[in-house]
Amino acid sequence: MAKPNNPAREAIALAYSQTDAAPRVVAKGKGLIAEAIIARAREHGVFVHESPELVALLTQVDIDEHIPAQLYVAVAELLAWLYRIEHGDRAALPPV
Repeated sequence: MAKPNNPAREAIALAYSQTDAAPRVVAKGKGLIAEAIIARAREHGVFVHESPELVALLTQVDIDEHIPAQLYVAVAELLAWLYRIEHGDRAALPPV
């Protein structure tokens, strides 16, 4: 259980394919559900990016809905960064 001054963790999962007009929310949750989303992503080798600000905005999007146009740039930058990481660009990795 989360401590009162430590709010429950939240997670949003996005999916994007070439046939989609924009990325869409495929899962979201708080607390144990968020932990399960994160664990499942890591089990499948999906990079987990932590951005409380972006999560706060994406929690307003319903599951299976495309992200709003206002978030296109932020999500596109994140996807481009993840693409570089997945294709071996060590400079794109966050500092340790």
